[in-house]
Amino acid sequence: MYQKTVLDNGIRIVTEKIPSRTVSAGIWVDVGARDEQPHNNGSAHFVEHMLFKGTASRTAQDIAQEFDTLGGLSNAFTSGETTSYYATVLDDQVECLVGLMGDIFQHSLFEEEEVVREREVILQEISMVEDTPDDRIHELFTGGLWGKHPLGYTVLGPREVVAAMDSVGLREYMRREYTPERIVIAASGNVHHEQFCRLWQEQVGGLLASNQAASRHLPPVLAPMRKLHKKNLEQAHLVLGTYGLSLVAPERYALYLLHVLLGGNMSSRLFQEVREKAGLAYSIYSYLSSFTDCGYLGVYLGVDPAVVNKAMALVAKEIKALRQVSVSVTKLSRAKDYAKAGIFLSAENMESRMTRIARNELTFGRYISFDEVAAGFDQVRPEDIADLATRLFNRPLSATVLGPLKTKDLDWCPLDLE
Repeated sequence: MYQKTVLDNGIRIVTEKIPSRTVSAGIWVDVGARDEQPHNNGSAHFVEHMLFKGTASRTAQDIAQEFDTLGGLSNAFTSGETTSYYATVLDDQVECLVGLMGDIFQHSLFEEEEVVREREVILQEISMVEDTPDDRIHELFTGGLWGKHPLGYTVLGPREVVAAMDSVGLREYMRREYTPERIVIAASGNVHHEQFCRLWQEQVGGLLASNQAASRHLPPVLAPMRKLHKKNLEQAHLVLGTYGLSLVAPERYALYLLHVLLGGNMSSRLFQEVREKAGLAYSIYSYLSSFTDCGYLGVYLGVDPAVVNKAMALVAKEIKALRQVSVSVTKLSRAKDYAKAGIFLSAENMESRMTRIARNELTFGRYISFDEVAAGFDQVRPEDIADLATRLFNRPLSATVLGPLKTKDLDWCPLDLE
């Protein structure tokens, strides 16, 4: 029971009616750290915080209490390309939820006093990431991989830039970027589409379309980067990786299965060889970071500083094996089963379903069924994995290390994949 309506101003409303006592609803904006410049990096995330800090009719405390009174779960996040505000409530609270979300989305005051207070909260958030090496390492890696392109910016922004942000600048950023054609409102659960659209028409139908497309540019492909960031830690944290594919790439199903085979679960090559057999790492995994026009495949691991070179060489060995040796039909079938199980298990969660239809609308402009995804995985052949591995790993790996090491201690040569 999927339905879609486009309001006159360009705001898209997508719903998926599912028998349930709950509804998960969210406002999704096609705006993130990628839509910033060095002088305002962190604005999208700061705006996300400020939408909970008071409107003409509600104080920040009123907003918090009202979300709690609705009895559900509410949250928000900012990423490289997206900002989302969402909540899950009982189905008889949808009208109240729309009223609350519509108010904070359109009428937040951005009072300077609140900006000053929230600025300190965000600065503490930045400090928390800096003190969490298995988070910080990913920021350092993407900064090196994408260079000066906005995809290399952190979502939170640099401390000195955030410290200078004020109400005027944040208001202007939201006015410029939060345009109707970049907004998707999504809901899954016991939601009635026509009624849901009427409620939102009353809330946001008056927003004026701007016909302003997102001004995003494809990042350049840079030479492989290897960098050590010295820090006095018990472990050395590493991210190794290479450029990948976009969210809309035809080979996206093969890419996901390649990731599963490499380091996506406990039976993957990296988990078995690096953790189970060699005992070099407690945490090791591969992951995909994909955007509308580009992406990368990364491998994270945390190891004793004394075995960094051994660990890097072993990761490189497994990547070369994936490139050189055809995956068996049995292993590929297991990877497909794992991928499809994840898709169908997520269907049990209303928030996941809402997120899924919103992301599909933002990325593909249409609904993609679970069966279509499963069929996409089923069509991948062993030779598709081999071809894609050869294509992705045809250049030396980039690498970032965070820990108590010296540059002379590191042997990057195995990462050349020769």
